[in-house]
Amino acid sequence: MLIPHQQLSNDALQGVIEEFVTRDGIDYGEFETPLAIKVAHVKMQLDQGGLVIIFNEDEESITIVSRKQLPPFLTEN
Repeated sequence: MLIPHQQLSNDALQGVIEEFVTRDGIDYGEFETPLAIKVAHVKMQLDQGGLVIIFNEDEESITIVSRKQLPPFLTEN
């Protein structure tokens, strides 16, 4: 299920983004990028519509993905 990021409180959105950018396997290149910059970059992409937040009801988990990676059956609620 798509979760419009505008419907989350600022604190909730911050938490989702921070959890996403600090996950194992997220590679930001050769040099370490400060957390605040990573968060701002993801927030900008959410605002521009390039990234979306998905809640997996079966796994009770939330993630952020590229809009281009969305399965066709997902629609905004």
